[in-house]
Order: sequence, then C-alpha cells, then structure tokens
Amino acid sequence: MAQSHKITMLGTGFIADFYTLTLHNQRGPEQVHMVYSRSEERAKGFQDKWGVPHGSISLEKAINCAETDTVIIGLPNHRHEEAVIAAAKAGKAVLCTKPLGRNADEAKRMLDAVEKAGVFNGYLEDLVYPPKTLKAIQSVKNGALGKILWVRSRETHPGPHSDWFWDIEQAGGGAIVDMGCHCVEIIRNFVGKGIRPVEAMCWADTLVHPIDAEDHGIGLIRFENGAMGQFEVSWAFRGGMDLRDEISGSEGTIWLNHWLRTGYEMFTSVGQGGYVAEKAEGDTGWLFPVGDEAAELGYTDMFNEMFNCLDNSTKPTETFYDGYVVNAMIDACYKSAKSKQWEPIQLEVWHGEESVEHLRSITEIDGKVLLKTEVMPDGKTKQILKDPETDKIIEQIL
Repeated sequence: MAQSHKITMLGTGFIADFYTLTLHNQRGPEQVHMVYSRSEERAKGFQDKWGVPHGSISLEKAINCAETDTVIIGLPNHRHEEAVIAAAKAGKAVLCTKPLGRNADEAKRMLDAVEKAGVFNGYLEDLVYPPKTLKAIQSVKNGALGKILWVRSRETHPGPHSDWFWDIEQAGGGAIVDMGCHCVEIIRNFVGKGIRPVEAMCWADTLVHPIDAEDHGIGLIRFENGAMGQFEVSWAFRGGMDLRDEISGSEGTIWLNHWLRTGYEMFTSVGQGGYVAEKAEGDTGWLFPVGDEAAELGYTDMFNEMFNCLDNSTKPTETFYDGYVVNAMIDACYKSAKSKQWEPIQLEVWHGEESVEHLRSITEIDGKVLLKTEVMPDGKTKQILKDPETDKIIEQIL
C-alpha cells in the first residue's frame, strides 16, 4: 500500500503549479503541505489555489518544516544548489526539476550532497516518462529495433514563460540548457544509460531575441559504441510546442510526436475561450488541445514512480546522477559551440559499462561481406557485397 507523504514545494511558478496539479490528482497520499516563495502574496495565492496548509518566504523554514518528509524543487536554475544542500542537510527526500544544475560542477556538488546524506533523490526529467515514451523505451529494451544506431530528439517553441529563463546568469545558458537537457536524457534512455557519451559537436546562435544566451541550438553526441544522438532546440519556433523523437535501429524505427499533433484537432474562428495547451500561440484557427497535459508530458508516471521507489527504498529511473551526466553533456555542447570542433564529455564519475562492443556487425556470404539484400520490382533478389581482399563493391542477382 502507498505510504503517505507530505511535501514542501519550493516555488510557486509554472512548474510548481504543474507538479502540484499532478500530485493532488493521482496516487492520493501525496499532498503539498508547505510552499515556499520569495513573495508572501504569491505564497498565499498558491496556498488558496491548491489548499496548501502552510506557506513561508523563508527557504530554510519551508525545507525544515517538521511535518514534511519530501522536498520538491521548482525554483529557477541558480537556486537549485542551495535548495538541494539544505534539503539533504535536513534529511529530506529531494526531487529536483531539470536541469539539475547550471553546469556539471554545480550538479556534482548536489550529487555529492545527497549521496553523503544518504537521502532519496530523484531528477524530475518528465519527458522520459510520457506513456508513449515509456512504451517505446521498453520496446527498445526488448530488442524490437535491434542495435540502436541513431536517436534524434527535438524540442522547439516560441520561448519560455518566466523572466529568469532569459537571463544567462540565472539560467546558465539559453535554449540548450533549457530544452537540450530534455533531449540528451531522452537520447541516453534509448541508446542505453550504460553506454558512455564520449564527445559532442554543437552549433548555437542567437538568431531572434536580443539576449546574451542562445535561442537556437543543434548538437551531436557520439557514444562509445558508435551510436549517435542528435538534438534540435529553438526558442523561436512559431506554432506552439514541437516535441518529437526518432529512434533508428539495425532492425527497426520508432517515430514519436508528442505535442503538435495531439489527436484532438479543432478549428474555431471565435476562439476556444480559454487555455489550449502549453506554449500554444493563440486560441483561434486550427487548435490542437490536449486532454491530460500532466499525463502527456510525463508528470503522472514520473511522480508515481518517484514515490513508489521512495516507499520501496529503490532507485527511480532518473536520479541526481543522471542529472549530473546530462549537465556534463550540455557543458561539452557549449564548449563545442565556442570552439567549433568536437569536444570531450568530461565525467568525474561513471556508473555505466567500462567497455562496450562497437555496433558494427559483419555477415559473410562465400567470403564476401554482405552490405544489403533487397527484392527488386521484377521479384528477383539482389545482394550488394564487398570483397574484403580487393575492397571492390559488387552485386549479384539470386
């Protein structure tokens, strides 16, 4: 039976709203019992909206509330470290929104803090948890796609909803740290978390907004076994939010479209009369509303797993260690964007496989290497072969 947990929610913004909406509408035992905000007015408004008994403008008081056992961090990026260290010191289970830190150094200090304190830790990477994604990951683990060769993840929208995202000092970067962190962790889950990411190549630029951070980015991540990850992010994509993943394997392919085409399409010339979906740019014309945003964005399954693991003293799919690896990958991307060359991904700690087999496999026919077999329009079968002695490429009809 699920245990009861009382939660301290740090933050009263967009993500804290989504988290609380999810928690108060699912397993049942989890309730936000204390909320922290820098603004007394915002704290009181959050309490009234969600029926939260206690509020505070003191971070320390909120974390050390004697009635709560879990701290959820929904604060701007530059405040994650202080909150994690305080929660670990208080002996509370701690769940932190993405990205874990502004860089790998911050993330490593947070990882060290929770490991030293021995407290439960969860990295709230919601886009690993949508039902479609969970099913796709399981299919890959079951071998449906064979060896995973290439994973592409895309997140684009018209820009974030809070001021601090646009401040490079508070956020730690722009679109890449904001959305690329989602993409690279999705890529890791499909390639295999035990496969070490070794180097990154990235382009980043500020094409639209008058800010210091990048509003566009494209990155390549090469893994030790030869698999390739690719991400595309933008803060200036028009038409709403685009979340797509593509997974290519030696034996199959998966395409996932999470948001722009939701399965619910509506045209209205007068407007829907309210909220449509996250990052929707208007409420007239063709609209693509979402039936259950919390579920479709992964929050429901994410919190279910987090608290089930907390109850059973097991590790969730996403821990602070994963958040640290993500930050290290993003750091390499930013370095590459400046150097214009491949940059190594620096990992002080690695919990994955020490050595892996390269993806390449060879099938031989009569001493020659088979490159491809296909059935032609006339019904005959053609084979493309390579002679290993001469390196000559030949074809034969069967």
